[in-house]
Parts: sequence; structure tokens; C-alpha cells
Amino acid sequence: MIVKKLSNIESFVAGDGTLLKEVLNPAEPNTDIRFSLAHAMVKPGEITRKHRLKSSETYIVLNGEGLMTIDNEQEKIGVGELVYIPPMALQCIENTGVIDLEFLCICDPAWRKEDEKVE
Repeated sequence: MIVKKLSNIESFVAGDGTLLKEVLNPAEPNTDIRFSLAHAMVKPGEITRKHRLKSSETYIVLNGEGLMTIDNEQEKIGVGELVYIPPMALQCIENTGVIDLEFLCICDPAWRKEDEKVE
């Protein structure tokens, strides 16, 4: 069994400027998974840098609201909503609210720094 507390996981700034906590990754001992799971945060008024991933990505919004851009499409998103991002799609997310925009990121196959291209 693997149990983690978000407050005990160290944050880092991803290439797109998102503050991330990598929660689960296949490289972790005692896992038999191919996806990665991260907790992401974007501060009010901030927008991530446009980027592409080789893997598919799914966001699940936990807190706040934002504007999701995938290629030429834009959609307002908020708590309880899910966004699917196809592999190699140009993407960014803007926090349009007054509180932190927090979401879970599920990448399949797992996120790797070398698979991310920031524009």
C-alpha cells in the first residue's frame, strides 16, 4: 500500500511555469503503473507557457477556475471538471480567478522532462 500526504511532497516549477508536486510515477518502488500523477497549482492572474507533451494528459480541477487552451480551442473550466489533452497538442492554462487554480494531472504514459516541449 502506498499512502502519501500532499503537504509532505516537495514542489518544483515545471518547464511551463506550473508549480508541481509529483505524487505517483512508475519509477517509484512497489508500483506497477505506466501513468504519472501530479498535483499542479497556478496562481491567480498567471498563465502557463505554451507547451506540448508526447503523452496524453488529463486535468481534474480541484480548486479555482481558469481558461484552458488546447490548440485553437478555449474553454472555461472550474471545480469538478475534467479536461483531456491529446498527445502533442499545444496547451496552456490561465488562472482567471482570485484563488489558486489547483488540479491533478494524469499523464499516460508517464510524464518525463525530455518529452515536454515548451514553446
